[in-house]
Amino acid sequence: MNSENLNITSRTNWTALEAMSEENIDYSDIPPLTDEFFERSTLRIPVDQAQNLVQLDPDVKQWFQNHGDQYKTLINSVLRQYIENNKTQQSA
Repeated sequence: MNSENLNITSRTNWTALEAMSEENIDYSDIPPLTDEFFERSTLRIPVDQAQNLVQLDPDVKQWFQNHGDQYKTLINSVLRQYIENNKTQQSA
């Protein structure tokens, strides 16, 4: 996409589109998602998200999940506390 494409005004009638209900959308030309489709498909994770993936042992993940829905925040807090404690130990 180049800068000229960004300046083209859309001819989509957004008001009409937003007014449509789920019943008014025609899905008939969309092929069904079969097992074969999923067998051939590839999971693609955006680079910024892929760089943040951390592999946790199942029992470790389960322990954090048992402490509530905000377990990802808890994991981050524990790691941050570890960093802070490590900084103090390195300066001594």
